[in-house]
Amino acid sequence: MTTTTPSTIDAATLRELIAAGRAPRMLDVRSPGEFEAAHVAGAYNVPLDLLREHREELRDHLDEDVVLICRSGARATQAEQALAIVGLPNLKVLDGGMLAWQAANAPVNRGRPRWDLERQVRLVAGSIVLAAVVGSVWAPGLEWVAGVIGAGLTFAAVSNTCAMGMLLSKLPYNRGASCDLDTVVGQLRDSGAGRRS
Repeated sequence: MTTTTPSTIDAATLRELIAAGRAPRMLDVRSPGEFEAAHVAGAYNVPLDLLREHREELRDHLDEDVVLICRSGARATQAEQALAIVGLPNLKVLDGGMLAWQAANAPVNRGRPRWDLERQVRLVAGSIVLAAVVGSVWAPGLEWVAGVIGAGLTFAAVSNTCAMGMLLSKLPYNRGASCDLDTVVGQLRDSGAGRRS
């Protein structure tokens, strides 16, 4: 299987398009909690797992240019691959994600502050490793738990996926406002009607 490099758009170019009234459809594929904390004005929250599961239904509401946004670009790249499979043209990934957008001092809608998913993964993985190493003083062999976490993090880096992140995204802390298929499709349909008029 060959992978292609996704088409990207930088923060400055996206900002110019928005200012000129030619904003593409922007889908933020982070968790609802991350989206609620800070997002690009005009973006729609379509978490990566929801997008993957319902890409066929979403495709019918995404016929124009689409920019995919996440924290750094990794999840948006996965979303681009999922949507490309269903034949959606004109997909772009925001190069550097929200980190680049905020570094460019571009406007952001802010809500309740939360830790982003990557920071949560570092906290949980680090805590498990620390507890396993300290606990191995009393329970020999427990250090292997640290090895398993290390192997998992290595696999996450190589495969550009993160099982721990996917699990953490399902916690109530990360869910934020309701984000289901019917809500997302309704928002896309309503905005699509406004774009065509």
